[in-house]
Amino acid sequence: MPRGTKRSFFERLTGSVDVDEYDEFDEQEELYEPEEVEPMHTREQERRHPRNELLEEEEEEGQLTVDVYQTTEDIVIQSIVAGVTPNDLDISITRDMVTIRGKREEQREVDDENYFQRELYWGSFSRTILLPAEIEVEEAEAQEKHGLLTIRLPKIDKEKQTKLKVKFG
Repeated sequence: MPRGTKRSFFERLTGSVDVDEYDEFDEQEELYEPEEVEPMHTREQERRHPRNELLEEEEEEGQLTVDVYQTTEDIVIQSIVAGVTPNDLDISITRDMVTIRGKREEQREVDDENYFQRELYWGSFSRTILLPAEIEVEEAEAQEKHGLLTIRLPKIDKEKQTKLKVKFG
């Protein structure tokens, strides 16, 4: 701002400046040249970095992918659990929630440096699903066929009525 020019109330209040004031700096502006950037680390290199040693100790759980839908009588949950033995699968059910936990063990036949691509998930996984309706816990069924886990959860029929007989004693 040239000397002797008083800033307006708005310019003082907001801290803004007159755009024409900066025209003289346009000619002097330096060009930005980015610094050289190191190549990105692979996921394996990042995992082995010393700052990540604590992360290795606490194994991170994967999140199981699921489909959840309803029929007239049931809520159905489906998930791919190929490679998981029945002993390594745990399903906990309450009236309004289902938790599926498991572990997929990796059979190492090849050294890390011989892989071209690694996309399969190995290790612990879990998923908790809040149900859209209450279910009959005692009547729930789970079945695994060709790696597809299907859990059928019968909905509580809130309109179901029964006659209660009074006992006279």
